[in-house]
Parts: sequence; C-alpha cells; structure tokens
Amino acid sequence: MDLLEHQGKEYFARYGIPVSTGVVATTVEDAAAAAEAAGYPAVVKAQVHVGGRGKAGGVKVVGDRAAAEAAAGAILGMSIKGHTVQRVLVERATAIAEEYYASFTLDRAAKLHLGMLSRQGGVEIEQVAESDPAAIARLHVDPVDGLAEEAASQWVAGAGLPDEAVPVVLALYRCFVEGDADLVEVNPLVRTDDGRVLALDAKVTLDDNAAFRHPDWDEYRGTQHLDERERLAREKGLQYIGLDGSVGIIANGAGLAMSTLDVVNQVGGRPANFLDIGGGASAEVMANALEVINTDENVRAIFVNIFGGITRGEEVANGIVQAMGRVTLNAPVVIRLDGTNADQGRAILAEHESDRLMSRPTMLDAARTAVELAGA
Repeated sequence: MDLLEHQGKEYFARYGIPVSTGVVATTVEDAAAAAEAAGYPAVVKAQVHVGGRGKAGGVKVVGDRAAAEAAAGAILGMSIKGHTVQRVLVERATAIAEEYYASFTLDRAAKLHLGMLSRQGGVEIEQVAESDPAAIARLHVDPVDGLAEEAASQWVAGAGLPDEAVPVVLALYRCFVEGDADLVEVNPLVRTDDGRVLALDAKVTLDDNAAFRHPDWDEYRGTQHLDERERLAREKGLQYIGLDGSVGIIANGAGLAMSTLDVVNQVGGRPANFLDIGGGASAEVMANALEVINTDENVRAIFVNIFGGITRGEEVANGIVQAMGRVTLNAPVVIRLDGTNADQGRAILAEHESDRLMSRPTMLDAARTAVELAGA
C-alpha cells in the first residue's frame, strides 16, 4: 500500500524523523488560506501515488495569495500519469543548503535489508544509478542484527552526508522495520541553511501482509488509487496486481504466481496481472478470479496454473469447470494442473475441453499455448 506524501510524513514523524510540515487542502480556497497561514514563499504540491509531479506541473512555489490560488486551481483536478489530483499539500518553502537521497528497502536476492544514500538528491535516483553509480552508497543490513549507530555513522560519512544525518538515518531504518514497510524513501533529504537535516518529501510503501498489526492503516485505504480490476479483486479478497499485458494469470500461491509471470515472459508473452487465489481453488474462488480477469479488456487468453497440495486435483478441476459455467468469459482458458490427484483432475478437465477450455501437461506448454492464443 503506497502512501501519499503527507501520509508518509505523518508516518515518518511517528518514528522521530524530522519532516517539513504543512496543511492538506482539497479546495482552492483552503489551499490559499493554508499558504497565508504558512507564510511566503510557500509550496503547493499535488498529492498522488506517482512520481514526476514536478515535471508535470504538480509542484509550484508561490509568493502571494493570488499565486497560491492560481497554483491550487491549476493543480487540483489535473491528471498526472493517469492519477487525478484531489488534494494538495501546502508548506512554507524551505531554505535548502544541500539535497541528499536516503532509502531502505528489501534486497530479496541477498535476503537482506538494503539502504542507499547519495549526495545527489532531488533528482530521480534511477538516473543517478545509470549515469554515476558510484554516487550511491549502498549498505546491506542483516535484519537479525539491525543497523547499529557505528555502522550508520560510517555509512553516512562514506556517502558524504553531514553527521547530523546519522540520527535521521537510524530513525528511517526504525520506521522501515517497526513500521512494516517495503520501502521508505526520502528524496530529497535536505540540510537547511540553519544546519537542520529533515525529510522534505516522503515515499512509503507498507507491507499489506502486516496490516493485522496496524489497525490504524485503515485510514490510508480511502486514498488508495485502484482501477476497476483492483477494486473488484479487493472486494473479493484476492491478491491482485494489474499489469499491461494480454495473458491473464491465475495461480495458487504467490511464489507460483511469480513463476508463472516469469515463464509467460520467457516464451514471449506479456502478463496482464498477478493474481494469487491462495491455498484453495473452489468454484467460488475460481469464479471470483475469472470475473476479475474478465473485466480487463486487454486479456486475450487466461493461464490458470494450479499446484494441488492439501487441495486435491479433482476438487480443483471441478471448481474450474463450475466456475466457467458461472462466468461468461471473453478469452479462452489454458490450465496446467499438477500435484495431489492431478491425474483425476486432468481426466475431469478432458471431458470439458473445447476451444475455450484446454489443459496442458506442463507449465511451459501451458504458457506457450496461452501466449499463442493471446497473439503475443
């Protein structure tokens, strides 16, 4: 779950990270009043779940009330990469001496936390990584040991940041771990003219799997940007992420779903989604999954990849057949079924095979068939 900037700053503040403060406004009048209260020069910033706000005209510095009204009027309602701006954050402009970059995320390959620092803040870190990779100081942290102050101090010094950044970096790591985040990023982290180090921006992605520990996260859900597919999947309790390909994906288990996306890419296709139905594949669950994918007009074929464990193959097959009787699909379905009682399941599917429902023995065969049907 991605937070808006003002929500990210509120989250940072819980862990002692110094942030620039402001007021959220949803109307031109409220934005202008907030700018008056903050004092000039002030900054009016679009609140959306995507980057590139500045380039799109979603961040404006204003010097008086008339300029604040004009800026808010231009930003509210504008579209930034398909996201309509419904609120702005109004802050007093900060006198900046230097801009830095700081973040923590998970390096899944290394199975360690990854921190990144750079003196090149205020620009896209991907551009820095490409043009000057040595400008990014990376640090792997064992989650068992955590980040010690001595290690943080050496890392900050090596990155060329001031000593005042050390407590901020330590607080950012605590926010990442204790706050159950997948990503915490500050760009820019700034040193002000009077020597303070504070977060001028905040990007926070929370791990939805930890939501049961954070009932307060419910307040963030109302601002999440969901397309029709994601909204429907959430209503039906499915783990779904929309992509832009033509092969719909249904799998039971996050690992299998990721592998399915990989094999579709491997054979020249483009996945339309990530959809994990979890441990079961009952008729109701399968019907829900097919209904969600059916709302995506770009899907030309559906690849159902099921490995039966506790759920037996014949139960999965019966669930799929019944589900297809409930949902009128816009695309053909290719099924790969393996695991417990897979032979019985395949026999059931064989009785119902047609040009709209077909079974393949391996994941690779099924992926190739689905990609061919999708015309990729």
